[in-house]
Amino acid sequence: MEIDKLWAITAEGLVVTVRLTPKGGRDSVDGIAQLSDGSTVLKARVAAAPTEGEANDALIRLLARKLRVAPRDVTLVSGSTSRIKRMLIKGDPGAIAAALEEIGKV
Repeated sequence: MEIDKLWAITAEGLVVTVRLTPKGGRDSVDGIAQLSDGSTVLKARVAAAPTEGEANDALIRLLARKLRVAPRDVTLVSGSTSRIKRMLIKGDPGAIAAALEEIGKV
């Protein structure tokens, strides 16, 4: 599977596509998956419910912890009410890409 399609480099860092499962029982990253349309996503689950942005906030905290960046450096770009989300991770693209490769091997 082509992991490089998982993210796009921007001037601020990387934009990564995530498929989020709310009310998943625990907060974790479950690897990389290919969707039926051929796109590649990082699979994540959070224990929080998808109400009032709780699941999105939990995803931000999860990605920040896994990628070793501050939560303020993780921003929801699109998909606030969808399972498929685009997240901007601010920082050094090379370091973030290396961390994504590591957590994607789950």
